[in-house]
Amino acid sequence: MAEVRSCNIPEDLYYLVEKHVWGRREGDEMVVGLSDVAQHLAKTIISVTLKEPGKPIRKGRSIATVESGKWVGPVPSPVSGSIVAVNEALRDDPATLNRDPYGAGWIARVACADWEADAADLVTGAEAVARYQAFLEAEGISCGEG
Repeated sequence: MAEVRSCNIPEDLYYLVEKHVWGRREGDEMVVGLSDVAQHLAKTIISVTLKEPGKPIRKGRSIATVESGKWVGPVPSPVSGSIVAVNEALRDDPATLNRDPYGAGWIARVACADWEADAADLVTGAEAVARYQAFLEAEGISCGEG
């Protein structure tokens, strides 16, 4: 896992850097969540409203809404398809997104409709780390700050 300005950026995930969402491909599905950068910017997450499984979703459309003390916003899907499952545990413990954004804090599983087309806009590996580094430096953000 790469670390950029104290933010964890796993190199094996796919990112929509400007939206601070990640995806982990598992067969024909993608597990989606918020990046460490997103949870840091949001601060303590107090509520997660999840879309229902079975719902068709277009890339860029919200799969959930996250609320913190300083921010309310959508979690856009990095792929088109349909929502297969949502992380119900987040309803009772939304701060899991802060504690473990790449593990227990996953938000939804999306069955990919057209992986090849959607993957063109996603970055992974060294490119993702470089994009996040440029963003964090330009904005003066560090996840290590209080």
